[in-house]
Amino acid sequence: MVKPEISIIISTYNAEAWLEKVLWSYEAQSFKNFEIVIADDGSKQPTFNLLERIKNEVSFPIQHVWHEDNGFQKTKILNKAIVACNANYILMSDGDCMARKDFVETHYAKREKGYFLSGGYFKLPMDISQKITKQDILSQDCFNLKWLLANGLPSSFKNNKLNASPLKAKVLNTITPTNASWNGHNASGWKKDILAVNGFDERMQYGGEDREMGERLFNMGIKSKQIRYNAICLHLDHSRGYVNQEAIDKNQAIRAVVKKENLKWTNYGILQKS
Repeated sequence: MVKPEISIIISTYNAEAWLEKVLWSYEAQSFKNFEIVIADDGSKQPTFNLLERIKNEVSFPIQHVWHEDNGFQKTKILNKAIVACNANYILMSDGDCMARKDFVETHYAKREKGYFLSGGYFKLPMDISQKITKQDILSQDCFNLKWLLANGLPSSFKNNKLNASPLKAKVLNTITPTNASWNGHNASGWKKDILAVNGFDERMQYGGEDREMGERLFNMGIKSKQIRYNAICLHLDHSRGYVNQEAIDKNQAIRAVVKKENLKWTNYGILQKS
């Protein structure tokens, strides 16, 4: 097998209906030289069944990196997926984020030594999320603002994200108040840089766990580029039963130490002392 130019890590947990839509969005990509690495935080048999079937239906290779379900351990499975990546460049997204056809091409074209790329997502309401079919994805109709409006999407300034020209996207990327942080649903960087900070801190639960790694990349001297209006993914709606304030508070305390002590490395990452 030819070594891929990009390894794309997709995180998932017992959400095979959304994961299937996401995988079809990668079949429609204009840039083809990539692999998908599924970072699976303990899904049950239906996810295994989906991946065994769809491996024979798509044109890209899929690795399934899985561990047993032991609560929210997304950072732990992401670290395992990072190690499994065959490419020198890694793009991370989630199993509920469908990628527009130029998504991978945009990340590949804008990659640069000494930088990581920071994108965002466009949230869809539940009724549209459920309505989208495989054909809507392969035809790219579901990324078309007119199609979305016709299917009930409310009008909003945020809709500019979906139909921005390259010039308009450049302007919007410049004026957006959103920081160019490492966002687990839409970010990419060099594998060697991610390994140099020891990946994700496995103490982190839901709530800023991806940004914490990005903050250590900043401390190491890596800069970020804003591409939230260029690299478009649609976020399929779902409940968030795993959110709890205690975990968020713990995460913020870890991030405060990273900032105060200018930490570049975590002792709770890919490499850990036995």
